[in-house]
This record gives sequence, C-alpha cells and structure tokens, in this order.
Amino acid sequence: MSVELSPRATEIAEHTKQLLAAGGYHGFSYADLSERVNIGKASIHHHFPSKADLVLTVVKRHRDQARDGLAALDQHVTDPTARLTAYANYWAECIRDGSMPMCICAMLAAELPMIPADIADEVRRYFDDLTAWLASVLEAGVAKGQFRLNGSALVEAQAFMSTVHGAMLTARALANVGNADAFQAIAQVAISRLSSKK
Repeated sequence: MSVELSPRATEIAEHTKQLLAAGGYHGFSYADLSERVNIGKASIHHHFPSKADLVLTVVKRHRDQARDGLAALDQHVTDPTARLTAYANYWAECIRDGSMPMCICAMLAAELPMIPADIADEVRRYFDDLTAWLASVLEAGVAKGQFRLNGSALVEAQAFMSTVHGAMLTARALANVGNADAFQAIAQVAISRLSSKK
C-alpha cells in the first residue's frame, strides 16, 4: 500500500531519509530537518506530529519503493545472476553518488532495541520482503543451474543480504563519502560464491 504525501511532506520525507542513512533514528532532530528543508519546526510538526510518525512514514515509503524496484527488476531482468548483480549495482551507484550511502533499514536495524516498536516492526517487514525476493532469485538460479547453495534458499538469502549490508558498512569505513568500489568488489565475491561453476 503506497503512502500518499503532499509535495511538502514528500520533501520532508526525502530529507529525513538522507538523515536516517547518515546517522539513524537518533542521529537527527526536527531542528536538523528544519535547516535542510528551510521551514520551521512547527510546519514539520503540522505534517508529521512526532518524529516517530515521520520515520515510520519514511520507512513505509522506503519499503514500498524497494518492493516496486525489485518487482521491476524481476520484470526486466530474467537471468538470476544478472538480477543479483543489478541489485548490488544499484547500491554501488547510491554509494558512489552519495544519494543513499547506507540502506536506512540497515541503519535502523542496528537501533532496533532503542526505536519505537511500530518502526522496528516495519524494518523487520522490509527485511522479510528482501529475504523472500533474494530466496526466489536463488531458487531460480538453482533451477537454471547457475547457483549451488550450501544451505536452504532462505539461509543463503539471509547470508547474501548480510554480506551486502555489511559491505555498505565497509564502504563507509573506508572513505568519508563511501568507497563504492570496495562495496562492489565484496558484492561481486558474494555473487561469485553462489556460482555452480566452482
């Protein structure tokens, strides 16, 4: 279900997403957001009464966008290896251009014990969606003889997802803006390890 927002609320949500990627839930305030969007804190409260409301909306939108993106990938890229590569390349480009150097759900997952429960639940649902998609790609790769799995598709999907999100942290640690090349190299090794041609 898509989250519909006014143009101003959308602008607030997009800036919040960047702030979440940079520092997580506790890494920004409405004052930071007010400075970025160039409106008063009261105006932000008009659109989003609380920080929890705002972040929940942003995570729901992120989840919707991710589901739409993965569905489009399934529609346009039939080869399982190419699908995983396209997924990794998407994040490499986000790191390279600085638009989203870290998945906001990965940032929020690190804060799960300290964020509101409804946001934590939505973060978990994001990872459930991603795990299910990755498992389906891996199963398709096995059916085509491209992948050989050492565990169940679910566990292998979780391992691949963990590698990709860990690579985001590595990229962040290696450079101020993010080392997209390091991320891409790690993701490529993760894809290569799945190959049935070993």
